[in-house]
Amino acid sequence: MSKEEIEFIGKHVKDMYGTFIGKVVGTITDIDGSVQTVGVDCGSEGLRQIPFEQLVVQGAFVIFIPRWRLEAQRLLREKGLTLRRIRALIDIVSENDDMKEDAELIHEKYKMKLLTLEESEKQINEKLDLRLAELDSQLKSIRMLVFDAKLQYKSNEISDAKYESVKTQTVEIVEHIEHEKAEIVNVQHRISDLSVENVERTENPKEQLHSAAVSYLGKVENAPTIEPPKTVAPIPSQAISKITPTPSQKPVAIGADGVEESQDSDWLSRMSSQ
Repeated sequence: MSKEEIEFIGKHVKDMYGTFIGKVVGTITDIDGSVQTVGVDCGSEGLRQIPFEQLVVQGAFVIFIPRWRLEAQRLLREKGLTLRRIRALIDIVSENDDMKEDAELIHEKYKMKLLTLEESEKQINEKLDLRLAELDSQLKSIRMLVFDAKLQYKSNEISDAKYESVKTQTVEIVEHIEHEKAEIVNVQHRISDLSVENVERTENPKEQLHSAAVSYLGKVENAPTIEPPKTVAPIPSQAISKITPTPSQKPVAIGADGVEESQDSDWLSRMSSQ
């Protein structure tokens, strides 16, 4: 077990949005000594075993990364890379038709990969929609709690100080929920943009030669003589923030094409301010 893994023990755990989860009390390791899960004391909820890849040490706290976020970032990275390779394959065939036969085998491989990723994308989107529904339900419960506190205040059952305390503490919870909702929506947009970008590339009239190449229907020879672009335009690089599951690495951002760019995420600022 590494020093960083040992540092987990005894630290408080928060999620990426600032909500307190519990305290690390120990770890469960494999036969080779690597950490499999981290035991977190969640109070009345008991001891919770959290996969090691979903936790990362950040200062005095251990940060919990939601499973949906890891799965979404993996999908964006893999699909972005797959699309870039398919486009590179199209360029190769467009520039040298003699390589079409060899390219067909590789194209089938990536076509099957895209089909697999599309199924994963469907499952991830379902999980994201479900999580948004859960967060909306939590917001409704908070509104009911605040409204009931106001009723108690107006009926002189609780003091002004108690009522203000309820509002202050619920505002903090709402902020955490809104942060998570905003990030989920952002991830959904990135996944959607990645799909739309692929469609736009094949439907663009200026890319007819490339479309013919990717279809491998033998039309490349008869395609209009159009000078193919030497480089493929990059996909817009609006990034979603990402935390790598390995504690020793810094958080990175993942663009729509799956390229990772090192940068500090906004959640780090929120963590350090608490």
